[in-house]
Amino acid sequence: MVSPSVTALLADWSRGDGTALNQLLPLVYAELRRVAARQLRKDRAGHTLQPTALVHEAFIRLVDQRHVDWRNRAHFFAVAAHIMRRILVDHARRHGAAKRGEGVRCVSMDEASDAAVANPIPVLGLDHALDRLEKIDGDLAKIVELRAFVGLTIEEAAHVLSVSPATAKRDWRTAKAWLNRELSSDVQS
Repeated sequence: MVSPSVTALLADWSRGDGTALNQLLPLVYAELRRVAARQLRKDRAGHTLQPTALVHEAFIRLVDQRHVDWRNRAHFFAVAAHIMRRILVDHARRHGAAKRGEGVRCVSMDEASDAAVANPIPVLGLDHALDRLEKIDGDLAKIVELRAFVGLTIEEAAHVLSVSPATAKRDWRTAKAWLNRELSSDVQS
């Protein structure tokens, strides 16, 4: 028996088929866990949030997305990326409140690409900068979220955003330049 595709299961789930969700979880779990492990591997030693916990929290929040018209697998992972970002930011805020910034989780805008890691920045700093960028250009903020928080390639991000890979690459360069300028001005302030 051929198992249904993620896209078909998402469509069935959107139409209210509860069994589709049970079939979907094993198909997406490994990818979600890979993304979570990648994010947390960059974190401080002794982190209390484990990849499994991050995936479970993200999946619980995904299940609560009752009125989403899931277009395809890429759309699902784009929403998952946003949810994981929120979870990581919330966790960093709680940790930062407890420790006043000591050991706050760092990410790099270049970590999602194959390029060398640039200056790591606190996840909260990136989150605030992304919020500002989103007000200026939501597409640029989305490509950063897809690349930096979920680790999509340019081609995968282009597919999620329904743009050409050339457009996604140009937007990625533009967003990185804007964020680098914005984040360096935050440090100088």
